[in-house]
Amino acid sequence: MSTSLRLNNLRLDLDDPEESLPARAAGTLGLGPDAVLGWRILRKSLDARRVDDLHFSYAMEIQLPQAEADRALARTPSGGAGVEVRPFQAEAFEWPEPGSSPLEHRPVVVGAGPAGLIAGYLLALNGYRPLVLERGRAVKDRVADVRRFDAGGPVDPESNYLFGEGGAGTFSDGKLTSRGGGPDVHRVLEILADCHGKPSILYEHRPHLGSNRLPLVVRTLRKKMEELGGEIRFSCRVEDLDVVDGRLRGLGTSSGYIPADVAVLAVGHSARDTYDMLLRRGVPLQAKPFQFGVRIEQPQEQINRAQYGPKQGHPALGAADYGLSVRAGACDLFTFCMCAGGYVMPSVSEPGYFCSNGMSESRHDSPFANSGLVVTIDPAESSPHPLAGVHFQQRYERAAYVAGGRSYAAPIQWARDFLAGRSSRGKLPSSYTRNAVKPMDLGMLLPDKVVQALVKGLPIMDRRLDRGFLRDATLTGPESRGSSPVRIPRDAGSRQSPAVVGLYPCGEGAGYAGGIISAAVDGLRTARSLVASFAPPG
Repeated sequence: MSTSLRLNNLRLDLDDPEESLPARAAGTLGLGPDAVLGWRILRKSLDARRVDDLHFSYAMEIQLPQAEADRALARTPSGGAGVEVRPFQAEAFEWPEPGSSPLEHRPVVVGAGPAGLIAGYLLALNGYRPLVLERGRAVKDRVADVRRFDAGGPVDPESNYLFGEGGAGTFSDGKLTSRGGGPDVHRVLEILADCHGKPSILYEHRPHLGSNRLPLVVRTLRKKMEELGGEIRFSCRVEDLDVVDGRLRGLGTSSGYIPADVAVLAVGHSARDTYDMLLRRGVPLQAKPFQFGVRIEQPQEQINRAQYGPKQGHPALGAADYGLSVRAGACDLFTFCMCAGGYVMPSVSEPGYFCSNGMSESRHDSPFANSGLVVTIDPAESSPHPLAGVHFQQRYERAAYVAGGRSYAAPIQWARDFLAGRSSRGKLPSSYTRNAVKPMDLGMLLPDKVVQALVKGLPIMDRRLDRGFLRDATLTGPESRGSSPVRIPRDAGSRQSPAVVGLYPCGEGAGYAGGIISAAVDGLRTARSLVASFAPPG
């Protein structure tokens, strides 16, 4: 008979192979290596609190004979300062039996981003044959459309950095971090790992796939859904709701009418025309706080030196990242979506507007580091309109487009010039993917709240990051699409809109998530709610 223990804070130095972990764990417990019957990594993180003592910290599960496990729990770990040992039992992933209420039509999922794809996959896995509607194109075609735009072509309003199979996350770095944990998060990571995502995403502290790897993961997930009986229709934009006596009866789309008594609304944070349509149809919407600011960029080598000191360049480390938050006057200024070895890119989904974002590939091999640098904007402070946040974004995105010469050139400025209140001139270094930047005074393009926070907060961040944060740093902006400015209210129990029975607002566009994993988990939980309520369609 065997049992499992969890060991926390198990140390490996940079040159130590992971294969040494079971022997290291056994030695810490005073056991011989043959006592370990099985093992797996539960968590891996880099401990960079001291640049002179960089090392990896692990949490791991080991299986031991029952008697050895009992003795290990009774003794103090040896040779492992700070190691914690306790019994381990993995939290079970719960999934309901199908409900009894019949569905007249198969469930429809609107949007093929993380929330929509995971919801569609799990519904298909349980026999519900979902129909997924995506306004954009398949990810292979979408990649080609994005490349044409980066090469100087016009923006395609239906297939771009934000719209298309995989959603906005496909071209925004591929981070798989989440503030939450538990079996739902683990189940999503399992699904992604099984779709050509690397196995280490199951335990890395900051798992990351990269924008070069995500298209394959997205395409594989969609094909699995189709093999299970699901269907996806591309270039199919939902344009209207057919609601009778407060119940959903169908969807008006660019490809014709689709009858539906259940629809998961997972449209993403930039479907502004969809928000307009929902408002016209009487679906409750609320303006919600969102992040707004700029993207700061520096040489990656500078960040490596600040974070890793003499160990920079060690093959076990890769490109260094950072996360900073400071009090800057009346608000917090904080970094967001840091892209080590990444690129600044135009997060554009409609002609005539400009905003920036960041992405990186799996190798993190760009010579630049970049990060969002944002404050939180509450649009309700200035307007009661449900779409006040959208209108706020559009105002500054339009100004940036015009200032950039109406060509999607990125407004850019040296950070030191910004603090000095002067425009930048000449050729500024940038990883901007469209290869067109325009030096100017960003202070003329940003809200006063953002300007004031940057002026107060940047010098503090510079001191915190070894007085190297601002050296050779540029600012590009605005950064306005970090989160949804709208929430679509839903009932906490049923997850349905209070105004339309059968309409399930879901994911980041509905205001209930903030990244790939949190959106996917919201899709999982919405699919679970549907399965618990309805029987599969006949």
